[in-house]
Amino acid sequence: MPKIKIASFNVNSVRARLPALLAWLKNSNPDIVCLQELKCQEQDFPFSDIFDAGYNAVVSGQKTYNGVAILSKFKMEDVVKTLPLLDEVADEQARYIEAVIPIENTAIRVSSIYVPNGGGEVLPDQTIEETQKFIYKMKFFDRLNAHFKTLLSYDEIAVFGGDYNVAVEEIDLFDPKSFEGKICYHPQERKKFRSLMNLGLVDSYRSTNQESQAYSWWDYRGGSWQHNKGLRIDYLLTSPLASDKISAATIEDKGVRDQEKASDHCPVCVEIEI
Repeated sequence: MPKIKIASFNVNSVRARLPALLAWLKNSNPDIVCLQELKCQEQDFPFSDIFDAGYNAVVSGQKTYNGVAILSKFKMEDVVKTLPLLDEVADEQARYIEAVIPIENTAIRVSSIYVPNGGGEVLPDQTIEETQKFIYKMKFFDRLNAHFKTLLSYDEIAVFGGDYNVAVEEIDLFDPKSFEGKICYHPQERKKFRSLMNLGLVDSYRSTNQESQAYSWWDYRGGSWQHNKGLRIDYLLTSPLASDKISAATIEDKGVRDQEKASDHCPVCVEIEI
């Protein structure tokens, strides 16, 4: 059976990190890549460089902030660039893109997702839970949950990759006690993430690396990378049909996060046999 390698990588500005991204694509050679935090509009995305590297690209961009993309060695169809709303409030943040990718006699549905961080200023008379950014994060998880539920009803090979901005278990961060009740390890965030998993999804990395304490993000400050003070907040969640086909799942930190002018994230990868 042929193996398809799918990766998710928060590049933290695709134009600023383009040389590093192209080097990683060449060295790692993934077939499909979910990118987050592009920090550019679609017309400013480096399509020609990505094409020269062997990939097609679909993009949902936004000036200065956010932005997501899918790169693929195969053609992409049925592209969706927005996450459905649950109410009438418009959402202009570019945080979701989805495509169907035909490969040989099958197809894979892939999503690239950038969940809001949810942090920000907390006023003296507020709790974290009452801030608008945290509320937006909770609603974004609810929108993901509703959309995933719909997509899973199609009974497809599906992979939902992205920066979910939450470490779920103690093993997923270097100092759980210091993060308790804080952004990226808040109990409400963890509950929302688990509700996604309860739909029938599998955390591909944890399914094949049950005892590994490995991270996908390290703060730029305080020597976090040098002292391995990280969090695992990037995931490739797989549908039941995809989960049955997982042959390996890895976090590619060496040679990526330790480079000059690196993103504060590193790629997470999964191989599935189709």
